[in-house]
Amino acid sequence: MAEFEDACEKKGLRLFVLPPKSPQMNGAVERCNGAWRYEFYAVYDLPRSVEAINPILDSFQRLYNHHRPHGALGGKTPSHSLAQRTANETHPSHIHEPGHPLAFEAR
Repeated sequence: MAEFEDACEKKGLRLFVLPPKSPQMNGAVERCNGAWRYEFYAVYDLPRSVEAINPILDSFQRLYNHHRPHGALGGKTPSHSLAQRTANETHPSHIHEPGHPLAFEAR
């Protein structure tokens, strides 16, 4: 067993192995993989070293998450969609009461 699988087993985490290219079971990941394959790897003439490619990967990842509209998100970027979802979350007001285990109290 590989190191990753051993670590997951020690933590009691179950792993699910999905067949490759199975959008019915893993559509979001397959869509993302396709975007990277056709919008990044097929478009750019990439260097061969990890050190040289990392800044290019970081730049494309920022473009993909912060500037590129996604159809599945109604034309929003992932960062905009996440910010909206987070802003709309409600938090129970009782956790802010002094003495509640989740309340932050200055010491």
